[in-house]
Amino acid sequence: MENVRYTAKRLAEIFGVTSKQIEGALGKRDGFVPDDLPVLRAKLRRPPEPFAPRVQLFLNFKGGTGKTSLSSSYAYRLAERGYRVLMIDLDSQGHATKCLGKEGGSFTQTLQDVIIRRRPLDEVTVPTGMPNLSLVPANLSMSTIDLALMPLAGREFRLRNALQGVQGKYDFVVLDAPPSFGLLNLNALMAASDLVIPVLADFLSYDGLRLLFETIQGLEQDLSHQLENIFIVVNAYNQTFKIAREALGALREHYADYLLDSVVRQCTKFAQASSEGCPIFGYDPDSKGATDIEAVQNEILGRIRAACAEAGAAGA
Repeated sequence: MENVRYTAKRLAEIFGVTSKQIEGALGKRDGFVPDDLPVLRAKLRRPPEPFAPRVQLFLNFKGGTGKTSLSSSYAYRLAERGYRVLMIDLDSQGHATKCLGKEGGSFTQTLQDVIIRRRPLDEVTVPTGMPNLSLVPANLSMSTIDLALMPLAGREFRLRNALQGVQGKYDFVVLDAPPSFGLLNLNALMAASDLVIPVLADFLSYDGLRLLFETIQGLEQDLSHQLENIFIVVNAYNQTFKIAREALGALREHYADYLLDSVVRQCTKFAQASSEGCPIFGYDPDSKGATDIEAVQNEILGRIRAACAEAGAAGA
């Protein structure tokens, strides 16, 4: 992400001011970089809207749904908004790590050291090229983490307990999980307040959704953990395909309470951005992929605010 550059126009859009105000605040007309964002936020007095801390898990037991591109770009956009964000890569393939411009193999410590060896999260957290966005990287050393967890006491709560050590330090913790069910993903579900499920608009997605919802029901019954919010987001949607339109209609019929109105359209810029080690907002903020994730994020945050307000009114 070292190559990310901003135009005055893009910064003006982020902060809701004019390009001249951006140039005046920073004393330059071009060459804007991510490090300019917190400076601008302070000078323009544009703090992020207050938000109760969240742990948001991106998970689908079915692979190939584009989950990592969504989660890494989602986390990056939160940081652009001024929130303090921690991205945790749970996948031994380290795709989220790569999407944020880091090579997983270059790190000697990962989440494995936190979960198994009880290292503090701060010890394995690294900065990214975006201020306010930190990363717990992943690499192939994590491939045995499920086996290592099996004999441990309180194995389902290791991640949740680790996150308590950074409580108050981050506004959002974003978890990118591998497409499988195991003890590490069980840890992620037990730690999460919100679950985001990326799906494709095809009927094979129903198998993954069914298994995931069965798992969630088991957590509620056996471990007394209830997720506060569940969001299903359709990714890589192409409305020109009849099967995609039919699948979307079926999702709206059977999962109406969870399905977001916003969809993420098919966009080749995601693959290009990932190959450059950059989230879509840093690679091409004007692309339809960036526009759609912005809409998804706005809808998720809006629904959470509404749910919190409703709960507060009910408890008054």
